[in-house]
Formats: sequence, C-alpha cells, structure tokens
Amino acid sequence: MIFSLPQLLLGLASGSLVGFSLGLVGGGGSILAVPLMVYVAGVPTAHVAVGTSAVVVAVNAAVDLMTHARAGTVKWRSAGVFATAGVLGAWLGVDGQRLLFLFAIFMMVVGVMMLMPRAYGGDAAVHLDRGNLPRLVVLGALAGTLSGFFGIGGGFLIVPGLILATGMPILNAVGSSLLAVTAIGAATALNYAVSGLVDWSLAILFIGGGIVGGFAGVGVARVPEGHQRALNVLFGCVIFTVAAYMLVGTGPVS
Repeated sequence: MIFSLPQLLLGLASGSLVGFSLGLVGGGGSILAVPLMVYVAGVPTAHVAVGTSAVVVAVNAAVDLMTHARAGTVKWRSAGVFATAGVLGAWLGVDGQRLLFLFAIFMMVVGVMMLMPRAYGGDAAVHLDRGNLPRLVVLGALAGTLSGFFGIGGGFLIVPGLILATGMPILNAVGSSLLAVTAIGAATALNYAVSGLVDWSLAILFIGGGIVGGFAGVGVARVPEGHQRALNVLFGCVIFTVAAYMLVGTGPVS
C-alpha cells in the first residue's frame, strides 16, 4: 500500500498512541489500535484490523519491554510464568462471557485497592516463590483465556493480575506485563498472518510511530518515587473504566 502524506502522518500519530499506552500502563494497545485502523486508517475488515493490530502490539510491546528491562523494572521469572500460563490459556475453549464478568469484578477490587488513600505500594524486592507461583499460573491462564477469546492484547488484565499474584509495585507490574503482552500478541499475530489477515505496510507504519510513543510512555511511567501515587491513581481509573465496560457488555451471568 502506498500512503499519501495525510495517511502517513495519521498512521504514525495513531501508532504513537498505541506505543505510548503500552509503555505507560502496559496495556491498551489492541483496544486503541483496532478502532484507529478501522476509523482512521480505513482498514476494510475487522479481521484484518485485529490481525494487523496484533503484529503492532507484539512488536511495540517487545520494544517497550526492553526499555523497561534496561530500567530494571521487569520481574523476569514472575513475568515468564504469567506469560506461559497466559499463552496456554489463550488456546483454551471456555465460557468467555462468564470469565469476563468474574474478571471485571476482580479488576474492580484491584482498582479500589489502588485508589485507597493508603494504597498498597507493593514490594519492589518480590520474587517468584512457591507462595505466588500458583496465583501466577491461575491468573495468567485466566488473563490469557480472556485475551484469546476476545481478541485483546490483555495488558489491562495482566497488570492487575501480576499485582494481585505477587504484590509487586505497579511500575514493576507494567514492565513485567509487557512480556506476556508480547507473547500473547505474537501468538495471535501468527494465527492471523497464516490466514493472510495482516496488512504489513500498515503494521510497519504503526510500529514506527509506536516505537516513538513507547519511549515517551516509559519515560512518563518512570516518575520519581514520590509521584508513584499518581500512576496508581491513573491506572486505578483506567481499570475502573475498562471493568465497567466489561460489566455493561456482559451483565450478570448465572
């Protein structure tokens, strides 16, 4: 595809938003990328938009992961267990509506914890052990199942899952979540690519903008220790917004 100058600029700007969200809060890539590709870039079908966005999210998440890794904010062992369980969970065929409703409630609980005046700051020295391993596996599989079932990257599910499973601070959860986002996004991208449902020229355009936006997002996320409360509040509000959308979309299940 040959882009006109307005299309080129819009594509780069849209990609930068995707990268910024991934770098800042570890999620939002697919939620932003799919509608931007359909309504801004003019992708004709939703399947191509989802497939192309999966490529963009996987690559941009990998770049942001390396940036967080250089800053020392990634808990590799915990992230590895969560990512492995997440990829396996994405292949499961389960009642996604029921899981989505339950996970939305779980996200509300985490959101309350993060918005409380004396919100738990987390333990930056946390490491993988026999105590948190089962929680990482269960929550990772659950997040992966939902990500695969609903075609989303899963960052907004993975970050609160890591916090609940290990008690790590939000900055570590954001950095660590990108490993799972990369793995799940890559698995999804492969499936769509094999089916010919990826617009590679558009993916490259979005990735280029996303790399720039990702560096900016990681920079904003690495606020001084005294301002971590602001990041907690920001993510808590995002969690409530996404959880409310999930609850409205599913309703109570019996």
